[in-house]
Amino acid sequence: MNMTAGLDPDLLRAFAYIAEEGSFTRAAERTGRTQSAVSMQVQRLEALLGQRVLMRGKGGSVSLTPHGRYLLDRAREVLALNEEIWNTFRAPQMHGTVRLGTPDDYALRYIPGVLRRFAESHPSVDVDVTCSSSTPLLAKLKAGELDLALVSEGHEPPNWPADLLWRGPLVWITSERHSPHRLEPLPVALAAGDCSWRRAAVRALEGAGRRYRIAYMSETQAGTLTPVVAGLAVSVSPLTAVPPGVRVLPPGDPLPVLGDAGILLMKAREPRQPVTDALAAHIRDTFRAELERPVAA
Repeated sequence: MNMTAGLDPDLLRAFAYIAEEGSFTRAAERTGRTQSAVSMQVQRLEALLGQRVLMRGKGGSVSLTPHGRYLLDRAREVLALNEEIWNTFRAPQMHGTVRLGTPDDYALRYIPGVLRRFAESHPSVDVDVTCSSSTPLLAKLKAGELDLALVSEGHEPPNWPADLLWRGPLVWITSERHSPHRLEPLPVALAAGDCSWRRAAVRALEGAGRRYRIAYMSETQAGTLTPVVAGLAVSVSPLTAVPPGVRVLPPGDPLPVLGDAGILLMKAREPRQPVTDALAAHIRDTFRAELERPVAA
């Protein structure tokens, strides 16, 4: 007998609701069923699996068995996939173009996955991607030349709504094979112009009284990283987006702590709709998954 054929989403949803609420009664309210009906769903699920997944305690409390803890994460994944498939086929077909701006710091790290999943669910929507630094991207957003933009926190204009997608530590990076961070004055490779990461680096170095020189500047991440990989300078990066070919220096040894950085999602005043909101939802989901993934320093 093929047991997986009997694991319909309703059974998994009832189980997940009970686990989340810690109560058959509240789970029944969420599903719109009676408590006895929800209880029967769990009994059917346990019969199909051949294992207990929930334990009733005193006072109506509910706890997960070891098998239940294993099942809960998988049930959530199945339910999320089920909802994605349903929405893809039932939602009205979208057409058009959505214009997205992103610094190249984030483009290779986050955007490929966003575009792949968006193309799967919205095959008739084109995405026009512009890579630039945060300041010119915001100018394009204000001018109505972009619908969405990823920008580094610290560049956002006042009174303009922005979603915080991620915040975490900035770190010093250097060559895997060289040690320019031991040089005096410290050679640094930073973005040209106004950049929140550049401001953080300069502020930390000057606050620590460390002598430095901005030996290399570039408008792009590739241009900034080239001298770092060559062992000619150090630079800064979010911990989650450390590129290959470099290593992270331990905090405070020998360079000062940089503090945190954030990534914002900003929308134009009059974006193209509904494609803009659809892409924004995919971007938020991608970063939400990123936040749940452990990061090793």
